[in-house]
Amino acid sequence: MLPLVVASLAAVAVISTGAQSAKDEFVAIFNGRTLEGWHISAKTGHSRASNNQSGGRWVVEDGAIIGSQDIVGNGGIVITDKAYGDFEVALEMNNDFGPDSGLFLRSTEDGKAYQAMIDYHGRGNVMGIYGEGLGGFGASTYNFDGSPERIRVKSGVTDFPVLADSWRHFWRHGQWNELRARIVGNPPTITTWINGVQIMEWTDKEKRHPDTGGIALQVHGGGDLTKQYVRYRNVRVKELGAGK
Repeated sequence: MLPLVVASLAAVAVISTGAQSAKDEFVAIFNGRTLEGWHISAKTGHSRASNNQSGGRWVVEDGAIIGSQDIVGNGGIVITDKAYGDFEVALEMNNDFGPDSGLFLRSTEDGKAYQAMIDYHGRGNVMGIYGEGLGGFGASTYNFDGSPERIRVKSGVTDFPVLADSWRHFWRHGQWNELRARIVGNPPTITTWINGVQIMEWTDKEKRHPDTGGIALQVHGGGDLTKQYVRYRNVRVKELGAGK
């Protein structure tokens, strides 16, 4: 029996090593302590309330990036110093229900980007796709129905992967949920996931944006969201080579 045991242990070692290698393809881009590798940009249209002098309030607390408006109506973005081309980004999110946020893909300093939406409010959605500063096009398959525990699947969508009645069990309001987005090519194909379940796959029909840009998180301007917060942690990225 000993050879079989040795073989079994070797197989486990191979599987474990393979799993670890796959996991290691993602690299942390937020250290959980400071905004090292990131900077705040006040150049977007969401920072007009400060005359583009500040880009919202962004701090690190309890291992998370926490954002809010710094003065009434004034938001902005926090963006990576590094630019990325084809990549997949994953993070965990635990936002208040109310603020309009977003995960920006290939963002410019003035906030032009393909956005994986984090419109976490009564009629918004999470992980739909929007052209931020790129013409305002959007693609989504559902909207919240006034509450984080209820959704309404859009008319004509027949393959939404979560039953509307099951949403409150799938999406855990007040807890950390994982969001993931992949962008490849230009015109790009963008794929998004929530808690490991694919929500969208969408391909643009024209090239309208640079091949590379930053990864950014947004606090929307307008209204008074100085006492409501967006929270992100465990931000990591996997850069993708040609053909992946």
